[in-house]
Amino acid sequence: MSGLADREAIRDLVVRYNSYGDAGRFGPLLALFADDAVMELEDRVYRGITEITTIFTGTQQRLRDRDVPGYVRHFAATHQVDLFDEEHATGRLYFEVLSPVGLDHWGRYVDRYRRVDGNWRFAHRVVHVDGKSANSLFAS
Repeated sequence: MSGLADREAIRDLVVRYNSYGDAGRFGPLLALFADDAVMELEDRVYRGITEITTIFTGTQQRLRDRDVPGYVRHFAATHQVDLFDEEHATGRLYFEVLSPVGLDHWGRYVDRYRRVDGNWRFAHRVVHVDGKSANSLFAS
């Protein structure tokens, strides 16, 4: 792939992460991660697909337990991608999340990507929540 094609493939990876997560399609979402991926949230580090799965299923269950109707929509912007070689890249971008309360929370993703079997995957994602609404459904 060329640098431009790699950047576009990485941007597509991030779009699919947001789209699959918003739709509750966790199978396809988890396939976007390398098997040994790491995801860091403010309060915990999740290692490997099994632990990362609990981020999404746990959030889904908490919303069901609270009988929260509605939707979630992630928006990403200012995605800067740096390619290091044919197998490794990094990215930084901003996100905003809309929910039934309006603007729910916002922040930054800091990513490391790795090519796995010819496809770019998340190797490491850090989620920084910079702010949240008083009634946020997701940000603790």
